[in-house]
Amino acid sequence: MKNLILSLALITAFSSYSQEHFSGISTSKRGGLLNANNNPAELVNMNTKFEANIFNFSLGMANNKLTFSDLVSGDNLEDKIFEGDEAVNLRLDAQILGPSFAFKYQKWGFGITSIANIKANAINVDSKLGDAIQNGELSNIFSQTMISSNDNQRLNATTWGELGFTIARNLIDLPKHKLNVGANLRLLFPGAYANFSADNLNGTIVNNFGDISLVDASANINIAYAGVLADDYNDQGNYNEFFSQGINGFATDIAVNYRWKDENDTNSYRLNAGLSIKNMGSMTFKSDNNLSKNYILNVDNFESLDLNQFENAESLSEIEAILNDPANAAYFQSTSSTADYTVKLPTVINAYADVRLTKKWFVTGSINQKVSDDSESDVITTQNSYTLIPRFTTKWFEAYAPLAANEISGFTSGIGFRLSGFFIGSNSVFTALADSGKQADLYLGVRFGF
Repeated sequence: MKNLILSLALITAFSSYSQEHFSGISTSKRGGLLNANNNPAELVNMNTKFEANIFNFSLGMANNKLTFSDLVSGDNLEDKIFEGDEAVNLRLDAQILGPSFAFKYQKWGFGITSIANIKANAINVDSKLGDAIQNGELSNIFSQTMISSNDNQRLNATTWGELGFTIARNLIDLPKHKLNVGANLRLLFPGAYANFSADNLNGTIVNNFGDISLVDASANINIAYAGVLADDYNDQGNYNEFFSQGINGFATDIAVNYRWKDENDTNSYRLNAGLSIKNMGSMTFKSDNNLSKNYILNVDNFESLDLNQFENAESLSEIEAILNDPANAAYFQSTSSTADYTVKLPTVINAYADVRLTKKWFVTGSINQKVSDDSESDVITTQNSYTLIPRFTTKWFEAYAPLAANEISGFTSGIGFRLSGFFIGSNSVFTALADSGKQADLYLGVRFGF
């Protein structure tokens, strides 16, 4: 139990993967596959007839507890994570765009993309619970910690691959106005999955000179795993499994894009705005070692559940074996179990507007609003974010400075650059270097048009 909480939380913290992918470059005046990944209708706006993506990746981390200086120093991270009364939330999100290609034909745009995804999260973990488990065995005193949570406390990790097919169509093209629609149809390749959740956990953790037990407790428990994440969750190499289970899912994005064109400059615009609904779909895990099982936890006043037995568990399959141990049968009642199970992607609404201030200066406002509920155990998580991006742009060079806020790490500020088809940037480098930031991320890539 202790290892489960800390390992996934600290893997999230140390791995440094990001949330809002390619912020700034995905709304660049230079159209392309990254713009279409953000809004499929943008594919018609490519500046060239063809575009090839070589390799792009985005990685970073957002949390509500640890600052960038905490991560760099590495001192007492386990204690700092569980300080205070606020629940622990950490979000890890990585996206790798592999070889991809797009082209325009008359009023149409077509593209094919390959993508690998990693998500790992600690969601609404009660700080008192984590502190009692982390520090209790080091204590030489007797103590009791009351736990009362209405949240679904989750530790969750997912990896999967995608093969996407994008189609866009120009509907209206007038001297001043242009309207496009588009869709992205994606085949999903489940890789690996792990979920441990405790919904409506109430009880008392008793520390009797290092012997930790749970009394007078109740909760709804879910444990699920598939692929390599059924094994050691301390091994970061297990988070690199993307296409192992074949095609077992489908998702789609739909979008609309409007441009108020500059009639004096065919390569520019006064306003470029878009709206898309992304990640509508799900995938089913069908590997040989799959399991998704629900339990009802019930420990009455005259009994106690020994929590020390979970201390050395290094995999969810080991945790599941402990729950099914006959010695624990009185505390964990299994209510359902399945081998093949389906998880839903995190559906989001994305809206943005890029406004030209002068010939070379623009400012972009964007919003990502999630539709799914993170408290559900079968949903991959995401977070809401709001971004303002001033930018200076020419044909071959671009510089921009994202200013953003998200529900986990709060305010962030960063910078990015594009030189022809190469780009590099961060949403949070300035706030991270100021030591107060609770997000760290980086993205870069190479693509070319012809």
